[in-house]
Amino acid sequence: MKSGFIALIGRPNVGKSTLMNHLIGQKIAITSEKPQTTRNRIRTVFTDERGQIVFEDTPGLIQSRNKLDEYMMDVSSRVMKDADAVLWITEASEYIGASEKQIAKDLERIRKPVILVINKTDKLSNKNVLLKEMEEFRKLFRFNDIVPVSALRDTNTDELLNILFSVLPEGPQFYDAETVTNEPMKEIAAEMIREQALRLLKEEVPHGIAVMVQKYSERPSGELIDIEADIICERENHKGIIIGKGGSMLKKIGTLARKSIEDTAEKKVNLKLFVKVRKDWRENPYQVKDFGYDTKKLKK
Repeated sequence: MKSGFIALIGRPNVGKSTLMNHLIGQKIAITSEKPQTTRNRIRTVFTDERGQIVFEDTPGLIQSRNKLDEYMMDVSSRVMKDADAVLWITEASEYIGASEKQIAKDLERIRKPVILVINKTDKLSNKNVLLKEMEEFRKLFRFNDIVPVSALRDTNTDELLNILFSVLPEGPQFYDAETVTNEPMKEIAAEMIREQALRLLKEEVPHGIAVMVQKYSERPSGELIDIEADIICERENHKGIIIGKGGSMLKKIGTLARKSIEDTAEKKVNLKLFVKVRKDWRENPYQVKDFGYDTKKLKK
């Protein structure tokens, strides 16, 4: 059988996490319209009669501005180097910029199969734009293949899976056939809380948010999960925004996050949220590690 690890890379907001969720048929990675939604490596598994693909979603590639950014770029670099193949995801548009050229240079050094996915093709009204973009990318890098897709509309995703299996080596099955992710449910819950904060809060607040689950326990009956989590922010005024008037915003975040966690865990959830301030935590390497962004977790 074919098997291997495939790194998903690309600029922020090109739909890496949405595409991965769609390919495995289940929501594991969080999504939002805000840049840098993905901060950690997210590993998911697709298995069928052809073999097994272990997808590794990575943070969007950006210029580092603080310790958290440095960690995220380290994640992307390490995952890309360790993978058997790379899935470079970009968005359908007319323009190839400096960031794409830099990614191409980085890929030249690692010497492994690279498939380009041009996502969000459903947004294009003129197919000639897509053909032009494909031709420009062919000039930029020698890809194993270029695949236009729409994760949202389920366009060409089956063909993408065929191509991914074709570039993988023969090998063992790393996980049993029922495994979709090896991410602990506690960490998935933390990300789903952060996802709702990203979607609901003002632009200046979400980038400075982290979530720490302090308690995650199942009742003896197995029918209910108790979760207590801290939403960490960098400013006192951000704390007030997160809580909202009379606690309205925090309640809204909690309600939506609880539903997402219940849908994934397939159990009822009792969720309690608290808001704490850790001034400029993204600049502090020790706090960055404390909040779960630790390179020691990147080992296979």
